[in-house]
Amino acid sequence: MSEETLNGAAAPEAATDATATGPAFTVEKIYAKDVSFEVPAGPAAFSEQTQPQLQMNLNQSVQRINDNAYEVTLGITLTCNAGDKALYVVEVKQAGVFSLSGFEPAQLDGMLGTHCPNVLYPYARQLISSLVQSGGFPPFFLQPINFDALYAEGLRQRAAKQAEGLAADAETAGNA
Repeated sequence: MSEETLNGAAAPEAATDATATGPAFTVEKIYAKDVSFEVPAGPAAFSEQTQPQLQMNLNQSVQRINDNAYEVTLGITLTCNAGDKALYVVEVKQAGVFSLSGFEPAQLDGMLGTHCPNVLYPYARQLISSLVQSGGFPPFFLQPINFDALYAEGLRQRAAKQAEGLAADAETAGNA
């Protein structure tokens, strides 16, 4: 039986054989899990003359769905304040289902902590921009985020907490 090609690519059977020998990453689904836009000050928000201040909070969660599938959720909350008044608050939880197989545990953790959020971020950024503009405010475009640096900082913080915990355990054991 000969190998068929589709638009110059190997047939699916050949691709499956090739990926069975190494790590595989697939985006199964990307979706907006939760979206909220609020203008707490009402119409007064549009007459503010002070320079607005923006505050962004970013979080991420990972939930294992089955052996190789994970739901990664990137949460972004953007608050625009003028003085002590919130002009608008945007909350977006952009999620995706990703299939990852053949990765070592540390590689898997890195993929879930950096690569998946990098895939989700442009979708969240576009949604936030659209919500802000549809809410009657000037367009706002989130700047790129270095998820590799955030992940490295998270690893550093985890290692520091682990070291503190080990030191506290050793001190407790020494006092016993």
